[in-house]
Formats: sequence, C-alpha cells, structure tokens
Amino acid sequence: MKKQIAKFTGHAPVLLVRDVVASANHYRDVLGFECLEFYGEPSTFCILQRDKLHLMLGQVSRDHDVVPHWRVVEKMCSVYFWVDNVDALFNEFVSSGATIDYELCNQPYGCREFGIQDLDGHDIAFGQLLAEG
Repeated sequence: MKKQIAKFTGHAPVLLVRDVVASANHYRDVLGFECLEFYGEPSTFCILQRDKLHLMLGQVSRDHDVVPHWRVVEKMCSVYFWVDNVDALFNEFVSSGATIDYELCNQPYGCREFGIQDLDGHDIAFGQLLAEG
C-alpha cells in the first residue's frame, strides 16, 4: 500500500495586537486586506485576507505587552510576504499612508524588498525574487 503524504494547503501567521478592531481597520484601509470575520464579543480575533493569503490578529489582554520580533532579534520581521510586483506594492502602500520601515532595496539573498510597520510596531516585509543572472 502506497504511503499517503499530507499536502499543506495554506498558512496564516498570527500577530498579537493591542486592539484587534483598530488593527484590522488599518490592514484593510492602508494595506488592502479584507477582514473575513471577527470573533468574540467584544472582538478579540480576526482573520484577514489579501490575494488568497491570510493573516490572523489576536488581541492581547491589557496586562500583556506586544513585542514585535525586531525588538528581540535585530532587523527581524514578524511576517514576510512574497509578491509578484514589489515596486507597485511599495507605491500603493506609500500612496495609502503606510508607515515605511525600510525603503525598496535589493538584498544579497536575491530579493527586492521593503518593509512597513503596523500599529503595534510589527515589521511586515514584502519581497520579490530577483531574476538569476
């Protein structure tokens, strides 16, 4: 009998935030994500989507801090998205008022990328693979 192998069909990074509704609105209005659904009463969790990619937001209680990755490891983003036109996305985000963490640049690991910072200080990076040769 042939061994069955499970196939991954999606992923959804989870970011901890101070205010899930404010954060979801920011991701919608500034970064072009769609809020699929809020959970809890009052809302403490949200699933966002853009171009079939998902991101989840979970609200921390008032007595907990949100600690973005870069505060623990220098220059470490919290989420990285690969895109097919990083220059166009950069221009879109600049036009919509996103907080640019670092400008478009070509990295030695073969990506053209930039980063933004969300309301809670999470660095979100967006990159496009550079053509070889």
